[in-house]
Amino acid sequence: MSGIKRTVLLAHLQDTNVPHHLGPAIVSVTTATAEALVIVLVSQLFHTSSESTSNRVQQWDRVQSLLTYVYVKATKAAQDLGKVLLDISVVLKDPSQSFPNDFWNGMDMCFRIQGDPPVPHLPNSIGTLPQVFVVPDKSTEVHQQHSVRVAPTCDTSPSSYPVVALGGTFDHLHAGHKILLSMATWIASTKVIVGVTDDELLRNKSNKHVLESMAVRMEKTRSFLQFFRPDLEFEIVALRDVYGPTGWDPNIQALVVSLETLSGAASIDNKRAAESLPPLRTFVIDVISAESEKLDHEDMETLKQTKLSSTFIRDWIVKNNL
Repeated sequence: MSGIKRTVLLAHLQDTNVPHHLGPAIVSVTTATAEALVIVLVSQLFHTSSESTSNRVQQWDRVQSLLTYVYVKATKAAQDLGKVLLDISVVLKDPSQSFPNDFWNGMDMCFRIQGDPPVPHLPNSIGTLPQVFVVPDKSTEVHQQHSVRVAPTCDTSPSSYPVVALGGTFDHLHAGHKILLSMATWIASTKVIVGVTDDELLRNKSNKHVLESMAVRMEKTRSFLQFFRPDLEFEIVALRDVYGPTGWDPNIQALVVSLETLSGAASIDNKRAAESLPPLRTFVIDVISAESEKLDHEDMETLKQTKLSSTFIRDWIVKNNL
């Protein structure tokens, strides 16, 4: 099965605990996939309707840990096999909602978890794909999850925010980027604004000759966001300073940053205060590496060197003459 180009893995979740029982299945499907893997996690807890009583802000810790575990499990398996450029995406799906018509385009095989109930609202095209059932690890004990460093939640917090902003280079879109983007959409109810670093600010990046153009980076970012949350509005803008729209837009309520860019959030806070703009609530994403689903270290330089990064991917591309 090692020659399959594009695959999808469907898995039901009963809760938002880290799905350790899916670990072997994720590794198996990643091993079998050559170019692109979509992991669809199905649960009623992922309901996105405005009528939902779910408080997405309060679920931040659990959902981030869940996404991080799945992404790192697949990324680690891919890198162990030298498949650094394998395109891995994780989607959270409410079973009551239909899949977009083009969701399955180009797929070669569908993997399912043995013992899972049928996934509703699947298009007829999925029935034409070869179906393979993989066995979950039923012996896995429930793991107690550690807390994640985020802004403290309280009962008076809103369940989501109308407009959420984030920024980054988003070169060779990888798991770290996708977790950042996914979590921004998780807490957004109407719109997500993404600032993509302008080419002019990246002149000193290592291996700049293999860095993707801003047009490519913006398009890949938009494509992933629309794939993950097609019900939201997305505004993708060029980022020519640390602030972007957060420096002047009064309609933004929340900001999502990675641990390594937390200092940028402080600069934005100061800028908005100076402009008499409403403060933003800041949410922090853990930095991940290909070796561990949780990387939390005080040395920022070590974080930059060990996390899964665009720099790492560009270095790999150059070393392999791709």
